[in-house]
Amino acid sequence: MNSGKLIVFSAPSGSGKTTLVRHLLAQDLPLGFSISATSRKPRGKEKDGIDYYFMNALEFQKKIEEKAFIEYEEVYQNTFYGTLTSELERLWAEGKQVLFDIDVVGGINIKKKYPQETLSVFVKPPSIKELENRLRKRGTDSEDTIKERLAKAKTEMEYATQFDHCLINQDLETAKKEVVQVVSDFLNS
Repeated sequence: MNSGKLIVFSAPSGSGKTTLVRHLLAQDLPLGFSISATSRKPRGKEKDGIDYYFMNALEFQKKIEEKAFIEYEEVYQNTFYGTLTSELERLWAEGKQVLFDIDVVGGINIKKKYPQETLSVFVKPPSIKELENRLRKRGTDSEDTIKERLAKAKTEMEYATQFDHCLINQDLETAKKEVVQVVSDFLNS
């Protein structure tokens, strides 16, 4: 497999990582977004092949058996997320460096698999209370899902030290400037 650089963004749900990843993609940087596969249903206006590769749990498990993923994780019970090897190959063939927006365990697994080629960035909310406010404002999750995400967030925060860079997303404009600088420095190293 051809290789290039990998930039991994991980965070608890609601921390702002997707907003920061989208900001990076809007910059004049040689980045391509790695579309993750998932067994969850689309939210809002999400589209298959653009936001995620949506598949049911059986299809996902078949891909696992075929060893089609560089990493995958059962993030919530019966809800899988993973990175298809074909995504890296697609982006590297286009001359782009791969930008990921993935769960914490997936981010750590990519860093372990490609330690020299990977910049891993952990995005933290300013507090669990602020994270809860953001999840509620999103309006896409049930009360039970919000509670599940908050419990998971507390566990995920313990992994922050395993990432190359930890960014606290207190102020979005400041965070945007910081990620552009950190990623630009890595691409130029």
